[in-house]
Amino acid sequence: MSRIAAVTQRALQKGSKLLIPYLVAGDPNLETTKKLMHSLVDCGADIIELGIPFSDPSSDGPVIQRGVERSLAQGTSLADTLQIVNEFRQQDQVTPIVLMGYLNPIETMGYEAFTQRAVDVDVDGVLVVDMPPAESTTLHQMLRNASIDTIYLVAPTTHPDRAVTIAQHSTGYLYYVSLKGVTGAALTDHASVQKNIEALRKLTDLPIVIGFGIKDGDSARAMAQQSDGVVIGSALVARIGELTGLDAISLEQITATTDIIKEVRQAVNSAS
Repeated sequence: MSRIAAVTQRALQKGSKLLIPYLVAGDPNLETTKKLMHSLVDCGADIIELGIPFSDPSSDGPVIQRGVERSLAQGTSLADTLQIVNEFRQQDQVTPIVLMGYLNPIETMGYEAFTQRAVDVDVDGVLVVDMPPAESTTLHQMLRNASIDTIYLVAPTTHPDRAVTIAQHSTGYLYYVSLKGVTGAALTDHASVQKNIEALRKLTDLPIVIGFGIKDGDSARAMAQQSDGVVIGSALVARIGELTGLDAISLEQITATTDIIKEVRQAVNSAS
């Protein structure tokens, strides 16, 4: 059983919801990213989505774009991102890691080389934002053959026929984008989210998690009540952007930065 399947099964048995924080690899630097990941687990993260930095993150709002810029300013590459996972695994063999990003860095490395390296460092899932199932046959099959989950996005604007295809191709969990827009935007149309989640449940037995627009405990609780879990990114990345003294970031700074995940964990638990 994969790590993601084990975590989701455990949550189902306990009647709890998944909490999936997102951060950008190399923001503000490689060593701090690794420390933040461990702290996120301590705060209650079930799965971590690790963003692959790319110069044109078209689906991301200004907060995550600035996080990507900070990472790229340090020279972070896809190879560095994979190395972070490798080093994280030396201390944590349990928490699933999903790489989330855009196709360009993966194509540059090459599908076969990327898949092999992902296996070597124990990546659990891959979510390529700008690669729909119809265009992902080669990479999708390589990842599936390597027992790496392939995760896809479903948006409010996704046509029902395409939603069927996405559900058929997805493993691990299905990621529902809660709003029309980029990451960090405000989530207001809760009724529409509920309707769309109910429709997706007819297409898949996978856990359905909601991302985009979740900023704090209140918004996380509201979305967890309608889904199997939540993804929180911009609110965390904004806090990471406040870290100073990059040569000597203290444990206290790390803990203060990830405290928001502890708050969201408590809120999500109350929705279970």
